[in-house]
Amino acid sequence: MMKSTAAWLIALVTVCPSPARGQALGVFDGHTDVGNPALAGDASYDSERQEYTVSGSGYNIWFDHDEFHFVWKRLRGDFVVRTSARFVGEGVDPHRKLGWMVRSGLDSNATHVNAVVHGDGLTALQWRASRGGETEEIRSEVEGANVIQLERRGNTYIMSVARHGEPLVSREITDLVLGQEVYVGLFVSSHNEEVLEEAVFRNVRIVVPAGEDLVPYRDYLGSNLEVMDVETGHRRILHRSPESLQAPNWTTDGSSLIYNHNGLLYRFDLETNTPAAINTAFATSNNNDHVLSFDGSQLAISHHSAEDGGASIIYTVPVEGGTPRRVTPRGPSYLHGWSADARHLVYTGIRDGEADIYKISVDGGEEIRLTDAPGLDDGSEYSPDGRYIYFNSTRSGSMELWRMRPDGTEQTQLTDDIYNNWFPHISPDGRWIAFISYLPDVDPGDHPFYKHVYLRLMPVGGGDARIIAYVYGGQGTINVPSWSPDSRRLAFVSNTGQ
Repeated sequence: MMKSTAAWLIALVTVCPSPARGQALGVFDGHTDVGNPALAGDASYDSERQEYTVSGSGYNIWFDHDEFHFVWKRLRGDFVVRTSARFVGEGVDPHRKLGWMVRSGLDSNATHVNAVVHGDGLTALQWRASRGGETEEIRSEVEGANVIQLERRGNTYIMSVARHGEPLVSREITDLVLGQEVYVGLFVSSHNEEVLEEAVFRNVRIVVPAGEDLVPYRDYLGSNLEVMDVETGHRRILHRSPESLQAPNWTTDGSSLIYNHNGLLYRFDLETNTPAAINTAFATSNNNDHVLSFDGSQLAISHHSAEDGGASIIYTVPVEGGTPRRVTPRGPSYLHGWSADARHLVYTGIRDGEADIYKISVDGGEEIRLTDAPGLDDGSEYSPDGRYIYFNSTRSGSMELWRMRPDGTEQTQLTDDIYNNWFPHISPDGRWIAFISYLPDVDPGDHPFYKHVYLRLMPVGGGDARIIAYVYGGQGTINVPSWSPDSRRLAFVSNTGQ
């Protein structure tokens, strides 16, 4: 017999259109009781908070048949599903369950696999390989997980779980045949036929990952423009696009986000949730390196200039739009930061095959080289008080975060772990660094699209880093400063196919 737990979880899934059965709910096709439990379950969706509340009864999900309430979507092909969730109240039975399930059908004895957290903290990958067969399981070393991810790769199913703030730990089952089109969704079972248990699921995401034949920088997945409360981890999708959106800035007045799409910059109004193109005149091949001055009046951009052979050149332009004014005489030059006094820009310049950090006056002129260590130096950004420039570098073998004085002295390493850490962004109150971490299987000098990545947070002077978001993304997710002016929220992009 199995157990279950009160937990917060974080969700990603793959979507495929299919006729709805039952009442449609948020991103799901419907919801229903499976196995005719004595007490009917239910589900609702809060569109403002983007949260699902699910109640379910039932004897269990175990042995040769199941009883539970299921909120489902019909999906085909590979997918990743992730959610954050919690039981409501203390509950009656410690074996109550919630989690993700992939099911061949809605019959009580159907084949299935589920990633489940139990009331007493047990976390497990469970499955029924044959119709009416006995349920099997692999238990996770993580107890009381509050992050659950379930991924399908062909007939392999991978459960990845964690307590929020910690790395995911995975277990998998191979050669489990559930069919090409399956039911995928959230479930609650009370493990007590006389009781209804209730859970709230938030951060529910549906993700179609990149296929093996995707060609980077030619083929793109769709994008979710998201905002996250850093303290609680609560995320909201503001805007969905079937195309590539990248690198949102937060304007200093808090009214808008500025992001890159197809070489142009767009201002996304947070009151109306609508985007509008920013006039950058001839600069129509902008990459995702665009940064607002600290006073919010100017925008610096990196445009691939035809007259410079397509090399990235840095310009400045008024934040409301206008004709860009060239700053860097040479390229490639990839912008990353303004000085607090708006007098200088810092950027990665590739000169004679070496990628180092340079500083230049916003009026142009001679560039000043700040780093000269072997390897890639990138992601330079001034602290709001102007005392330091933060950056990332491969000089130690992996990509780690560093900082230095504005004149290039006192270069000091801040992170040293198994991840490849990119793009340090300092909160406006000067207390925190938010950054993106790639897993060790990614080359230290690369920051590719469409990977499982972590957004992490650490004190501005260094110290322990904690995970604040589990994201399918990478390049374009958080390349530029994206803190809200009050230092409470972050904007970023996650990705999914359509």
